[in-house]
Amino acid sequence: MKIVLASANRGKLAELRSLLDGCGHEIVPQGELGVGDVAETGLTFVENALIKARHAAQATGLPALADDSGLIVDALDGAPGLYSARYAGTPTDDAANNAKLLAALEGVPADRRTARFHAVIVLLRHPADPQPLIAEGSWEGVIVDAPRGSNGFGYNPVFLDPAHGLTAAEMDAPLKNRISHRARALSRLREALAALR
Repeated sequence: MKIVLASANRGKLAELRSLLDGCGHEIVPQGELGVGDVAETGLTFVENALIKARHAAQATGLPALADDSGLIVDALDGAPGLYSARYAGTPTDDAANNAKLLAALEGVPADRRTARFHAVIVLLRHPADPQPLIAEGSWEGVIVDAPRGSNGFGYNPVFLDPAHGLTAAEMDAPLKNRISHRARALSRLREALAALR
């Protein structure tokens, strides 16, 4: 089965394609099918993922897979949260987002810099699917004082996994793809994808 991946984020596309490798379906990014982005007007990760998936499914007539995710920092009352990609404004800029986050946490002690990445992945079989498949995953960590590492994208350079002592940007792809929020959500979705064959 061909499934459209409702994202234009290059880093996210690479990560999702790697995580979906071997799922038994052909995963095609929406850009390859001439589908552009849609305004993310939801108030939750679930709502935004549904908006993106429905847009891609309507435009292509294919089942659509969409992800909405963000970084939730406890000391900032959950910010940047839903607005993670646009935290420092638009157009989106990873370095500017990280700089703004570190400035907001200046002076906050290490034990209060707890955070988590959260991902919601939605699969719509068709645009009017009344029972979308929804999977969620979280990855607990802390925000470091300065960026470390050059792998990945987004907030990876400032997000430390305490169990491994590495930021997400210091991890190789196989490790990150085993423990990340997106990996955890997708592992929950894989069984449902297998049932669609």
